[in-house]
Amino acid sequence: MQLFPPLQFGWLNGWLLFALHIAVQGLALLLSPRPVVARLFDRSGWSVKQRSFTILGKVFSLVCILLIILTPLKSGSPVFIAGLAVFALGLVGLVIAMINFKDTPPDKPVTRGLYKISRHPQIAALTVIFLGISLAVGSWAVLITLLLSRLFQHFGILAEEEVCLLRYGEPYREYLQRTPRYFVFF
Repeated sequence: MQLFPPLQFGWLNGWLLFALHIAVQGLALLLSPRPVVARLFDRSGWSVKQRSFTILGKVFSLVCILLIILTPLKSGSPVFIAGLAVFALGLVGLVIAMINFKDTPPDKPVTRGLYKISRHPQIAALTVIFLGISLAVGSWAVLITLLLSRLFQHFGILAEEEVCLLRYGEPYREYLQRTPRYFVFF
């Protein structure tokens, strides 16, 4: 791993894995009913502070994506193989979480499948996907921007939980008490 691997346009860059992730996630969204997609991207009820921190997180995400696109894959290296394995694990987790979300009625909180062991398995899976890509390109800079993006976007996660608590009431409060936020952290 390097802090700043050489940035260049190329056919064998991290964009390949990023594009695969976008294709899989896009297909899952296209196969989901519109109300499910609308619920997934609903930001009503968020404070200005929560929106601001989330936007800042998205700026770091954009920097992370640009670095991924311009960084060559470290194909053939052990870190590349490890990165592919982590990426695949995250991609499978994302698909399962999106199916769990899609199959839950809109008037109920999502608590089945991966949502039994994490309140935000889609976010956790996306983090694992990008962790895998950062390993596959061998870049500490990608990893650092990913962590900064997730740090700021955490405030959006807290906002989602507040809105869900208002929307679903006591069943969601019980869910919050028994299910960790990101698989391992309560």
